[in-house]
Amino acid sequence: GVLAWDSSGKIMMANSAALTLLGCQQLAQYDQLKPILQEKEKKERLSLSQNQMKLQNETITILSIKDISNELNDKESESWNKLSHVLTHEIMNATAPISSICQAYLSTPQIKGSEYEEGIQAIHDTSKSLTNFVDSYRKLTQLQAPVVEPLTLASFLESIRALYPDLNWHIFLPQNVTLEADRNMLRQVFINLTKNAIEAHATDIDVRMSQNERPVLLFSNNGEPIPADVAREIFIPFFTTKSSGTGIGLSLSRQMLMMQNIELGLADTSISGYHVTFYLEKQKD
Repeated sequence: GVLAWDSSGKIMMANSAALTLLGCQQLAQYDQLKPILQEKEKKERLSLSQNQMKLQNETITILSIKDISNELNDKESESWNKLSHVLTHEIMNATAPISSICQAYLSTPQIKGSEYEEGIQAIHDTSKSLTNFVDSYRKLTQLQAPVVEPLTLASFLESIRALYPDLNWHIFLPQNVTLEADRNMLRQVFINLTKNAIEAHATDIDVRMSQNERPVLLFSNNGEPIPADVAREIFIPFFTTKSSGTGIGLSLSRQMLMMQNIELGLADTSISGYHVTFYLEKQKD
């Protein structure tokens, strides 16, 4: 798309492609254009090239706009191919004995019905889920199709809460709210989001549905805020600000949900009382 304006800021020309990319019907002044170009979604997917020329003693500024979403997706796919070498058999070898030990404890009379049973069961379920997860994603270039089923979110989040009893959980979800998703993949996504919160020194987790026209699941924490420059990169595979981090968790979470037509993103504005809010939104088929 192409736009042009004179030295007074009057837009002399804006073709239909430019208006479509900017998401507006018409533009009369450059002052109308500036806030549109500052929108986060526009800055992430549009490439801008600006030049000036003289026309009858008038300085004309010409702006060329290009949608680079496809190029970004290609780079992301390349990063995902590299990621396939990270999930190796060592992970499988580490989780198998955890699951076996937990199963042995759960079958003993001393554990059954005791205060430890729920915690050991949660560890067992998580290790089993991780084993299934790694087995499915060992070769990310040949991803297995997710097994989608209706999951009751309130009870599903309770199983995640059991894994992290030291956090203060605030789950405000109606009992009848469901999400069509793969059980193992969704569990891993929530675990990744919770681990990120803990690493950011969060003490409280809030889970609720938004009040918008379309239902959106919001997952918030009161950990350290994410700087704007970091927020733009957090879903890129291998990007990390931690010395011991791999940069896999959030990017893998987004990839898994994309396969189920669910968008995972970082909200521009956090829930009141919290510093970071992620959202899960089912996309239209």
